[in-house]
Amino acid sequence: MKRVILFLSILVFSTIQLFSQILEPVKWTFESTQDGLDATLIFKAEIDEGWHLYDTQLPNGGPIKTSVHFADSTLFEFVGDLSKDPQPTGVFDKNFNLNLTYFTKSAVLTQKIRLKSPDQTDVKGFVEFMSCNDETCTPPTEAEFNFNLNPKAAKTEVVSDAPAVSGSDLQPKSGNLLFFLFISFLAGLAAILTPCVFPMIPMTVSFFMNSGGSKLKSRLYAAFYGFSIIAIYTVVGTLVAVVFGPGAANWLSTHWLPNLVFFAVFMLFAFSFFGMFEIVLPSWLVNKSDKQADRGGLLGSFFMALTLVLVSFSCTGPIVGAILVQSAGGEILKPIVGMFGFSLAFALPFTLFALFPGWLNNLPKSGGWLNSVKVVLGFFELALGLKFLSIADQTYHWRILDREIYLAIWIVIFVLLGFYLLGKLKFAHDSEVKFVSVPRLMLAILTFTFVVYLIPGMFGAPLKAISGYLPPQTTHDFDLHQIVRDEIKLGLPHKVFSGAASGQEEICEKPKFGEFLHLPHGLEGYFDYEQGMACSRKQNKPVFIDFTGHGCVNCREMEASVWSDPRVLDRLRNNFVVIALYVDDKSTLPESEWITSTYDGKVKKTLGKKYADFQITRYKVNAQPYYVLLDGKEQLLVQPKAYDLNADPFVEFLDAALAEFQKRSASPSPPKEGHK
Repeated sequence: MKRVILFLSILVFSTIQLFSQILEPVKWTFESTQDGLDATLIFKAEIDEGWHLYDTQLPNGGPIKTSVHFADSTLFEFVGDLSKDPQPTGVFDKNFNLNLTYFTKSAVLTQKIRLKSPDQTDVKGFVEFMSCNDETCTPPTEAEFNFNLNPKAAKTEVVSDAPAVSGSDLQPKSGNLLFFLFISFLAGLAAILTPCVFPMIPMTVSFFMNSGGSKLKSRLYAAFYGFSIIAIYTVVGTLVAVVFGPGAANWLSTHWLPNLVFFAVFMLFAFSFFGMFEIVLPSWLVNKSDKQADRGGLLGSFFMALTLVLVSFSCTGPIVGAILVQSAGGEILKPIVGMFGFSLAFALPFTLFALFPGWLNNLPKSGGWLNSVKVVLGFFELALGLKFLSIADQTYHWRILDREIYLAIWIVIFVLLGFYLLGKLKFAHDSEVKFVSVPRLMLAILTFTFVVYLIPGMFGAPLKAISGYLPPQTTHDFDLHQIVRDEIKLGLPHKVFSGAASGQEEICEKPKFGEFLHLPHGLEGYFDYEQGMACSRKQNKPVFIDFTGHGCVNCREMEASVWSDPRVLDRLRNNFVVIALYVDDKSTLPESEWITSTYDGKVKKTLGKKYADFQITRYKVNAQPYYVLLDGKEQLLVQPKAYDLNADPFVEFLDAALAEFQKRSASPSPPKEGHK
């Protein structure tokens, strides 16, 4: 019995720890070396597995960057800029529509200074930082340092430890690589259906059938031929990974020069597919490889594969180039995975038909349809290439490719593609389309359906399915949805799209901080805890607290995928008082609203620090997103909930809280403390 009680006690304690965890994924240590008046300050961060620490330089509108703050910088002069080791990894984040950089595993920041006085000097300050993993983010956190420097002493080193806490997931996920592998595989299949490649299948099979020797040996050579194709392309991907790996990823993904080069490359490939010119390799290279293939055996099979790669370059080059360009700014595995997926699909038919030549009888004959495939790929190259121009445009604020301009170009491109599929638009190398086949008709229907989907985006529709490829909503000049929401807030008459927003009951009063903080999907609510709780008591409604942040990617994912669900949105709009508490907002509060933390004893002077401390001290959690449901007496209605992109459990979460609130409202006795 005692063992059972002990086991239950451990289980209960573990459960409490699970739901009351203060995450500390980043640990800082500080070292300094000095030689006379010259000193080197070293800031070292150890990052837990699966977490990442944001870079010291990030574009505006994204998460909080890592920054070093000195209490008194008049005591010394800076010698050079802050250096970083290793160089951070760069990834395009679709939620912020920005290129962001971060550190994994560890980071070392180094700052050289020159003291102004020969006397002993204390250089104090703090490092502000934010970290995230796959599921959650921590709020901006400070790690304090104090370097005790003595210019009169011999060369010294001082070490001090300062554990810290961290907070959006830009970390490469296996799911992303698998999806990229799948897309690359599809690209390999598409490359087979081009005029440079498809006619070579029977020629290749004939080569192996007439190579002499036993059937077993011919099949061995055919299998090695397929393996060689995969090896050649994968080696290309590996070389790209080495040359354009993580060290160059940030520059490739954010600087205007490579993005404009990539844009020009995509346009060049598109024009080539349209038949304006052909991209070919030097003939001597192809002839030399073809001559080596005549030797036969395994070596001959390898050079036969190399000859295929070289001869088909004018059709496969743009596709291979597109894959490599898409992966050059990503993690080191991406170009390798991309080339492996492409070559696997590309080699498959050649190998299978060489092994089973009887299947050749079932192949369709070559014809004008092959050139049509090439032209269709050209339209896609044209559309996808705009993304690189858009990245440069956003990063440098040129404002030449705002969201509605981008969408307008896409609409025109895919309308023309639809007309081409119907035979209403022809290029120089196209055959006469006497009638529209069923496959072409189906593709045309899909294309025009996509165009119809794009059109509402011209008036501000979010187009969530492709939002990662579009410029941010904030660049849209005419957002009809936002205009209607503004009219509703101002009490102006409106007729269009009024049902969704006007169904919400009036909030009690104008929300504090509402001039710069907003809720998604036209929801009305508060950004101040006390103001929201007062409205809850006045309207006799439960409270939905959203601990969130400007730099919280997972918060944006929850809002886009879960909050947008009609069931969730209806409940938030009509049954709860919504309070969004931003834990990273930098707005300075009036001195009367400053608080002294019971957690770390520091005075919290900004809106973000106040509510980050509130989350830690009240709920023993410092990760976002984090959702808490309370009654008017500030008692928990149900166990709080964190990141979960499944809308069904979230609906159950809201319904359970609403049922408990109604139960308590009907009860004459106050809720017990056990609910907390």
